[in-house]
Amino acid sequence: MNSQLFLAFLVVAGALACTPGVDWAYSIAAGLKQRSFVPAVAGLCSGYVLHTVLMVAGLAALLAGAPGVLGWLTVAGAAYLLWLGFGTIRSWRGASFGPGAAAAGDSKQTESNQFRTFLQGVGTSGINPKGLLFFVALVPQFVSPEASLPVPVQSGLLGLTFVLLAGVVYTCVALLSRKLLHSRPGAARRVTLASGIIMVALGTVLLSEQLIPVVAGIAWQ
Repeated sequence: MNSQLFLAFLVVAGALACTPGVDWAYSIAAGLKQRSFVPAVAGLCSGYVLHTVLMVAGLAALLAGAPGVLGWLTVAGAAYLLWLGFGTIRSWRGASFGPGAAAAGDSKQTESNQFRTFLQGVGTSGINPKGLLFFVALVPQFVSPEASLPVPVQSGLLGLTFVLLAGVVYTCVALLSRKLLHSRPGAARRVTLASGIIMVALGTVLLSEQLIPVVAGIAWQ
């Protein structure tokens, strides 16, 4: 691969992974509600692995080039974020890290809710049309046709590099939030509530982006 392009991609991908958004909100919320944040981070990364596979297969470009499909995907992603956000808001009062809460988490955490947390993470990043457009619009700019590796291989390596960077950043975010809020149950509840509000807000924005043109078109008729 072109070393200069790869280094430039590291800078851009690292900056994007470090930008707070719905992934950060989900990592923090899951870390506060669950005994382990690993399933949440693994789910988020798996969603981006899915985007990488779609990009290498050429399906991502086809989906991005079909406005109708992308629009329905955006609506589905917005509805999912709203559902996840409202669920987080409803549970914000139970987010605390006192000794009693930790013991209760150890006794109640099961493989089933770990798997559910993982699947929610996959949905959070995998159904996000913004992530799809990132892989379609940004990654190809750092692929060199003159490099010795085939273009699909370069694309896959760049996509997996972003997955690795995102995994490191989300792990640090979840870990630091837990450390900082370990003895501050009140702050943990407020952060959980804020995470839920962020998810709802982003879901509302995504949904409005699709509904406003439709409503405006009906009004003009």
